[in-house]
Amino acid sequence: MHTEQIILWDTKYGKIHCDLAGILKKKRITVYQIIRLSGIKYDVIMKYYEDNVHRYDCNVLAKLCYSLNCDIGELLKYRKSMW
Repeated sequence: MHTEQIILWDTKYGKIHCDLAGILKKKRITVYQIIRLSGIKYDVIMKYYEDNVHRYDCNVLAKLCYSLNCDIGELLKYRKSMW
């Protein structure tokens, strides 16, 4: 079996995590400040803040990176599965 086929069925490949909470803490910016800076709605910000996003929106990511003056690699992290 080819590795391309295996990864489609194997759910142990890891996950992308959003570190918005860590960046806000590091930069001493509140959730309400990033809402004002970015123009992103509260419920959307909270999903990213709580790392509860299943599909990332390119426009939201771009607004966050612009507003926080950070790189996408600071905002999103890949973590390998421990299983």
